[in-house]
Amino acid sequence: MESTESKSISKLTISELTIEVSGLSGTDNLGHLLAETLPDGSVVALVGTLGSGKTRLVQSAARYSGVDEGIVSSPTFVLLHEYDGNRPIYHFDVYRLADEEEFRRLSPDDYFEGTGITFIEWADKYPQVLPEERLEIRIEITGNTARRFRITAFGNIFNKTMQKIINSEEWGVEC
Repeated sequence: MESTESKSISKLTISELTIEVSGLSGTDNLGHLLAETLPDGSVVALVGTLGSGKTRLVQSAARYSGVDEGIVSSPTFVLLHEYDGNRPIYHFDVYRLADEEEFRRLSPDDYFEGTGITFIEWADKYPQVLPEERLEIRIEITGNTARRFRITAFGNIFNKTMQKIINSEEWGVEC
């Protein structure tokens, strides 16, 4: 795991860290930490190539949020899934959307302002629609099941989440 960096851009604190996992259990552990620590109303912007693990990460977070295992799937063709658990999970996939206006017609702000957690796959397609305060997770394939997660927290509301990720013993390193 690389160390975190913090900087401030016009009153918005930005923290960054990178973790590398060697298998699917690492992705599941990150999902568990997100479910455990993300504040209500969090927006998680997921960025990565096909097969990088965006949906797997959402599945893990949803499972640890009380959503029945096996029902979370990629919303590529339906664009949005809503799951009930300990708190709502909203799962967007904007890959197939033609433009920003099509994304806005899904009323994402209604979900962003709710009490659940909103995950958006392919969020880098329409960054102008995302809220200023969000957690961005860029996923890079580094091996068959190995991944590099570059996590950027835009806003102080994610301090607890970032600290929990840094302090987790699941990564096999001491921080």
